[in-house]
Amino acid sequence: MSASNTRDTSTDTLRLTAAQATMLWLANQHVVIDGDEVPYFAGVWAIFGHGNVAAVGEALHAARAALPTYRAHNEQGMAHAAIAYAKQMRRRRAMVCTTSIGPGATNMVTAAALAHVNRLPVLLIPGDVYASRRPDPVLQQVEDFSDGTASANDCFRPVSRYFDRITRPEQILDALPKALATMLDPATCGPVTLAFCQDVQAEAFDYPANFFSRRTWHPRRAPADAHELDALASALRAAKRPLLVAGGGVLYSGAEAALAAFAERTGLPVAETQAGKGALPWNHANTLGSIGVTGSSAANAAASNADVVVGIGTRLQDFTTGSRSLFPDASLFQVNVQAFDAHKHGAVPVVGDARTVLASLDAALVDWQAPQVFDRDAVTQWHAAVDIATQGDNATTLPSDAQVIGAVQSSFDDDVIVVCAAGGLPGELHKLWRTTRSDGYHLEYGFSCMGYEIAGGLGVKLSAPDRDVVVMVGDGSYLMMNSELATSVMLGQKLVVVLLDNRGYGCINRLQQATGSPGFNNLLVDARHETLPDIDFAAHARSLGALAEKATNLGELRAALARARAADRSSVVVIDTDPLKTTEAGGWWWDVAVPEVSDRPEVNAARRDYEQRIRMKRNLS
Repeated sequence: MSASNTRDTSTDTLRLTAAQATMLWLANQHVVIDGDEVPYFAGVWAIFGHGNVAAVGEALHAARAALPTYRAHNEQGMAHAAIAYAKQMRRRRAMVCTTSIGPGATNMVTAAALAHVNRLPVLLIPGDVYASRRPDPVLQQVEDFSDGTASANDCFRPVSRYFDRITRPEQILDALPKALATMLDPATCGPVTLAFCQDVQAEAFDYPANFFSRRTWHPRRAPADAHELDALASALRAAKRPLLVAGGGVLYSGAEAALAAFAERTGLPVAETQAGKGALPWNHANTLGSIGVTGSSAANAAASNADVVVGIGTRLQDFTTGSRSLFPDASLFQVNVQAFDAHKHGAVPVVGDARTVLASLDAALVDWQAPQVFDRDAVTQWHAAVDIATQGDNATTLPSDAQVIGAVQSSFDDDVIVVCAAGGLPGELHKLWRTTRSDGYHLEYGFSCMGYEIAGGLGVKLSAPDRDVVVMVGDGSYLMMNSELATSVMLGQKLVVVLLDNRGYGCINRLQQATGSPGFNNLLVDARHETLPDIDFAAHARSLGALAEKATNLGELRAALARARAADRSSVVVIDTDPLKTTEAGGWWWDVAVPEVSDRPEVNAARRDYEQRIRMKRNLS
């Protein structure tokens, strides 16, 4: 690791600091991807402070050839970038994030929650208090009046799949393998936090040399239990109106080809969740498009009429199920590597890897064809509705998000990767974006985290440096977190950022009014103010080192995007949009509780409608 490290050949040990040993071990972990062995960790994002700069920083400097270090501008942002990298790599590779104690650490908690919800791997190594308590309380230490063992890093416990606090240097011999086993297991995959006491980072220990031997981890593919698989096969044989719902697990399993082959041979229709979008190309003969609250009319009609619904690799969150109202009477089966997800909503579980289960199911149903029940005309009509929603001229009226999506889609080829996370855009993209590649649609909609977009785009670009990466972001999310735009410029990782300015939180404003309330505190004009801010987003982006310009209509947007594609660094194109326009085609009900009593007639009317709709929910008894 460094010139000061020595190896005692008589006892076959290496005397290293705990930080040096950690980085050496991490650098020697490999995985098999498409037959090739590659390092599991693509690098370390680091913002140094007093809690990690001396020991972890020294160790990273020594390991930088095998384990490159990247500097970011915001701890939450760098963790988003690491998580986006892992998502785009289908969870086959990951990154590390290290911070000091205190605010540096707690800034990452939101990102940890995002990774936890989305089942995405990231290794978080925040500095922690002194295990020895010599300088107790150290700078930035959070003190609990009744618990001397507590620290700010305890915030990570509920949002980590595995949490450990390293209080002795030899503990990494146990903690590091457990961390990797958690991250690489498809059933437990998620964020791992190793809170690293800052004095322990610098302490030396005689580590067994074989601990640092190169290790190659192979992907695990769990088959389904024979009884569970038989139950699913029998249900499909008896079904009159079956439907498959593809989730993110299809992509993480690399099961797209298996899904396509199974659907084509049997004639089964397939709908897609946000995480599963792209599992089949948008124009595949068996795809119905997106499902649920942000779903296509074709998919939702099939779902509401289905008698057997088979979820494959989806956790069935409420947008997918229309808050449990979309297929209330269907027999529900859940294929998932995680039993926790497979049992949701009273489903019959089929616990196993998506690709393995699809292959086994195809073999079990080799002589079976699905009834010809799904309406191909409905799919054609949906495609026509998408065309209408995404078309727009060069008029001076403010365009809708859908029209901007259409202009962006037409400005890039099929290799583009679109990145988004929060607000109204994810719903419009789920309905309207046409992806021909399963890795061309990158939406973080499990946590729907504002501020993920640009940082996430950076992580995506690191995973796919030869492809165009387009980040679509609203003005609200841009204002929440934009600092990693500067990081993208610094690292030479070019992004094309399309910033849609509707002057507020337009999505929540529409939801607010739909539930009977007046516009209040969402759009800037409806918030308490003395002067409305006149934000020059293009000037701000230029101040961070990016190229930037503002388009006044869709024609100017297309021309600006052509310049951005040809540019040598990150570019931001700003366009004003209408905060009230949204695509009316498709969609489904979403359970947002409306006040039971109110002085507003509009709220009372919305409540009556709400009480009628909750009766549609799936009965789990």
